[in-house]
Amino acid sequence: MALISGAHMIVYSANGDADRAFLRDVVGLPHVDVGHGWLIFALPASEIAVHPAETSGHGIYLMVDDVAAFVARMADRGVRCTAPQDQGWGILTELSLPGGGQLGVYQPRHARPTWSAPRKRNATKRAKPQAARRVATKKTKKKAAKPARRGQRRAKR
Repeated sequence: MALISGAHMIVYSANGDADRAFLRDVVGLPHVDVGHGWLIFALPASEIAVHPAETSGHGIYLMVDDVAAFVARMADRGVRCTAPQDQGWGILTELSLPGGGQLGVYQPRHARPTWSAPRKRNATKRAKPQAARRVATKKTKKKAAKPARRGQRRAKR
């Protein structure tokens, strides 16, 4: 069972207002305003990987199903992306944010993990409310009347 319930990524920017507007209006990410124009954007399923490097750091890459379609959509909105490049693990493009940062966007070709949310455990089993209980019919009464054969042990003779 994983202890993590989500991830919060931060993009540091020389022009935060412009980058927030870009992610909201051009990329179209759903968001909430937590006050004073401070937007927090929703992201779809995410993953994290650790790569070897000379120095420690981190990077943010958004994933898309079709990088060529993404590049075309950005071009329609006046945003230039680098030419998509096949990296083996995926097809990568980059775009420049208005604040000067780079954002990688790629179409993954690697295996993708799935997230399974921790299951909630009830301390006690609760009985169904009377209205939700199944009404017995002739058919269900017949089934209930038959002895269950599974799990029964035969007596030794």
